[in-house]
Amino acid sequence: MNSKLKHLEFLQNVITRMNSNSFLLKGWTVTIVSALFAISKMDLDYKFLAIVYIVIITFWILDGYFLSQERQYRDLYQKVTKIEDNQIDFSMNASEYNNGKNKWFNAMFSITLRIFYGFLILVVLIVKYLLN
Repeated sequence: MNSKLKHLEFLQNVITRMNSNSFLLKGWTVTIVSALFAISKMDLDYKFLAIVYIVIITFWILDGYFLSQERQYRDLYQKVTKIEDNQIDFSMNASEYNNGKNKWFNAMFSITLRIFYGFLILVVLIVKYLLN
């Protein structure tokens, strides 16, 4: 059972790294959007708003990618838990699980990412409306 546990540990490390990347992206998104508001001194013209939206959408796309990868590795992890110890090949290829909810586009529009990034877009719209 030693090789199975080691393989699961490798997979868990990848899952943890993808989750950490996603968490960091959310933090960077809020930080950069806040910094852009501070730098602009609340002079919200359309060029500034375009930059803010580009930042939000870019980080949303990246976050969707990391969530997609995390989901694929979770499925691979589940597969490895079900196979016998003598059949462990230490494969880290999770591409066979790139389907359904694990696809990049579907992960981008998961409920949690829609709420987070949708809320950010809504906040920018509200700030723009209140300052005009």
